[in-house]
Amino acid sequence: MGTSGRRTVRDLRRGNQAMLLRALYFGGPASRNELSAETGLSAATVSTMTGDLLADDVIVEAGQVDSDGGRPRVLLKVNPAYGYAVGVDVGETQVKVELFDLEMNVRARAHYAVRSAKHDPELVARHILAGVDAVIAEGEVPAGRVLGVGVGVPGIVEPGADALVRAKTFGWEAVPLGALLRAGTPLPLHVDNGAKTMGQAELWFGSGRGTSEAIIMLVGSGVGGTVVTGGSIYRGAGKAAGEVGHLKIVAGGRACRCGARGCLEAYLGAEAILDRAGVVADSADEEAALARLLEEGSPVIGESVELLGVGLSSLVHLFNPERIVIGGWAGLMLGGRLLDDIRAATAANTQAQPFDPETVVLGRLGPDAVALGAATLVIEPLFGGTVSPESVPTIA
Repeated sequence: MGTSGRRTVRDLRRGNQAMLLRALYFGGPASRNELSAETGLSAATVSTMTGDLLADDVIVEAGQVDSDGGRPRVLLKVNPAYGYAVGVDVGETQVKVELFDLEMNVRARAHYAVRSAKHDPELVARHILAGVDAVIAEGEVPAGRVLGVGVGVPGIVEPGADALVRAKTFGWEAVPLGALLRAGTPLPLHVDNGAKTMGQAELWFGSGRGTSEAIIMLVGSGVGGTVVTGGSIYRGAGKAAGEVGHLKIVAGGRACRCGARGCLEAYLGAEAILDRAGVVADSADEEAALARLLEEGSPVIGESVELLGVGLSSLVHLFNPERIVIGGWAGLMLGGRLLDDIRAATAANTQAQPFDPETVVLGRLGPDAVALGAATLVIEPLFGGTVSPESVPTIA
């Protein structure tokens, strides 16, 4: 009789440890009694597991609190210095590399400019590898404590060791980014779509926290997104779900950078908004140019808000999310001034019953969200794989 489906004692121990780490990481410092109550593990199991984690330096004591009539209770928390994660954001104009501790504090940063017209894969890989070395040196952390490197890139990333990237905006067709990076570093590598890494960051730490059904949009030079269902990122059969920038909003409309016509990105990304307004700007100047359009009250901005409402309406009708998060530098710029207008435009195109305009909110993590989310790919295995913070017990 086969035994491949049976869980071993080692599997159970790992599962229990991962459960405790998730509770401590997302719920904050807690006593052993609180951990037992919240996870459902016995007091003896919690005592044994936390003893092992303390011995391995994965968790540390975090002070004491008074108990009712007994000895003070010792609080435990995840040790922020147990390990470090490198997060990388490969964007239109720069490669941003950041080193995080386990509390997701930035310990070091490195930026490398990239010409928007030329994203040579080998050059991008060299920038990433140079940045990894630079932030580890600047952060003065032991090399053995670096758990890995997470990379967020535009386009579709195929799972596998080579991490093949198909990004039409970069001119990349099946670029083996994982293989290029692995040739220059022994650290574990994790590569994913940048909109999805931003989505995971907002899901873990930002405006998506506590939701099980959400849409998280990244609006920068282009448009990307993350669909969250059941508390986890939905990836689809080909791992390519969430390409919300390529929802069709105008039949036979403007040409999109993907090669099709009428996509949301052809109207809403910063590059498209500026083009529609007749503004010529290099990618490095897009932020300043978009800010000027906002200041001037350009009618193109109003049209863009209306079209964003149409796109969000389609997503509401398809997924019925409990929250829609708008992030990315351009999304935060537009939403920072026009959030009420975006809500109204969405409501005007949406059936009233499944939609509450107040559920459209801005991301909270700012320009570091993609790199931060990439770093979460590195630490996720500590918690036993894919993490759904919405289902993690809250320590009282």
